[in-house]
Amino acid sequence: MNRIVRPVPDLLLRRLALASIIANLGIVVTGGAVRLTASGLGCPTWPRCTDDSYVTTPEMGVYGVIEFSNRMLSFAVGLIALATLLAVLTQRPRRAGLLPLAVAVFLGIPAQAVLGGITVLTNLNPWVVGLHFLASMAVIAAAYALWRRIGDPDGPTVSVVPTPLRALARVTTAAAVAVLVIGTWVTGSGPHAGDHGAARNGLDSESISQVHADAVFLLIGLSVALIFAFRAVGARRATRAAIILVAVELGQGLIGFVQYFTHLPALLVGAHMLGSCLVLLAALSVQWSTRERRPVTPATETTPADEGTPVPTPV
Repeated sequence: MNRIVRPVPDLLLRRLALASIIANLGIVVTGGAVRLTASGLGCPTWPRCTDDSYVTTPEMGVYGVIEFSNRMLSFAVGLIALATLLAVLTQRPRRAGLLPLAVAVFLGIPAQAVLGGITVLTNLNPWVVGLHFLASMAVIAAAYALWRRIGDPDGPTVSVVPTPLRALARVTTAAAVAVLVIGTWVTGSGPHAGDHGAARNGLDSESISQVHADAVFLLIGLSVALIFAFRAVGARRATRAAIILVAVELGQGLIGFVQYFTHLPALLVGAHMLGSCLVLLAALSVQWSTRERRPVTPATETTPADEGTPVPTPV
């Protein structure tokens, strides 16, 4: 007897995609905990934890436990991504555009893990550490795109704001990405290296922090401009998304200034890392709000007047 494969409902698939976003946020936060507790070399090699063991040993103490726990969380994140990919593959009929995004999220997990291994093998080189963080941002962006695409109909995409405003939204998203990149340079010049003996990137902390702050001011200015521009054209959904983006940016900026003037306490630095993820998600939300997909509507095939009523033709 042939086995019946039941189609995966969109609701379940969307929940899996949301779980993937949350899990990847978790890996960023726990990765930050590894660095902020100086546990970056708690497992001094990779893919093993030591030369003789794949798991942490009692001699490695709490640092080994923290680093190894972060590695194990990567498997949990990968399992969620795999479940999402399988759900997309078993969906009938398979929806266009979902499979490439699900594959990107799934393959992004081992790619990020390899970068994590390289950070260990290079003794926490700050440039590699920054790249490891940005790889997480890329996976989060792909997971968010998948989540939004699942919730959209399969019809054509139409713009809900004028073309210049869509361009302004793209520039704002690019500015958000630039802020994230420069933020990794600030981190690489600061005191939280992940290990007491890890090297720094050699940049002047005050100077690069000022560059970072300038980029943040630019981002906030662009985001405020989006609010007024979207409101002027009556794009309510886009206006709400831009307001949320500004609110997240202001919260993130407040944490950034407080942590700078209080000499970078670990708890605030960890909150700032989570805030970076939220800024990215809010910027992507603005991007999605500038267009929408329309439901698929059956086309009608017209016939001569004397041949009767037009017959709908499925597409």
